[in-house]
Amino acid sequence: MNRILTTIITSASFVYATLAIGGIADLHFVRPSSVMAAPGPGSEMERLQKFYLGVWEYTETYPKGPFAPNGGQNTGIYTSELGPGGNSVINRFHSKGPVGDFEGMLIMTWDPKEKSYKSYIFGNDFPGGIVETGNFEGDALVFRGEMSAGDSRVSMRSKTSIDAKGIMTNEELVSMGGKPEELLVRAVATRKP
Repeated sequence: MNRILTTIITSASFVYATLAIGGIADLHFVRPSSVMAAPGPGSEMERLQKFYLGVWEYTETYPKGPFAPNGGQNTGIYTSELGPGGNSVINRFHSKGPVGDFEGMLIMTWDPKEKSYKSYIFGNDFPGGIVETGNFEGDALVFRGEMSAGDSRVSMRSKTSIDAKGIMTNEELVSMGGKPEELLVRAVATRKP
């Protein structure tokens, strides 16, 4: 045991001495004032945080169409929390009902170069992820994106708003192959206290 401890101390002393000779022995003694502080979230992220943070219960209503031939309603819950450094919002969602069982994650952040929000969506019912770009249009947050479905391009538009009573409404609209937009799903959510 003493031999192992001596070897560890000798090795540590050697490493420290080598660093000291190289002038960097103080690396693990960095003082907070000498560390560059990461910028905090800007006003765009603060607005997004106020809009989404919390635990929400929601009902999804699917009109009759190709995605839901009989239409129907699912219920679910999603949780929105801050990402690292407050520079993103991470939303986990899960709904189930007669239309299906949907689970996924949505990560939103502000892209200062593009001057827009970015949304990265991952779900159990499609491979890879979907990237959307958005901004507030008045009081509504609107995201737009595209994806492939077989040989067709699908354009998507998501519009989310919160009314004076704090009820959130989200409409997901899709257009396949340049046809007019159709409502895919309408979700109404209430933030839990």
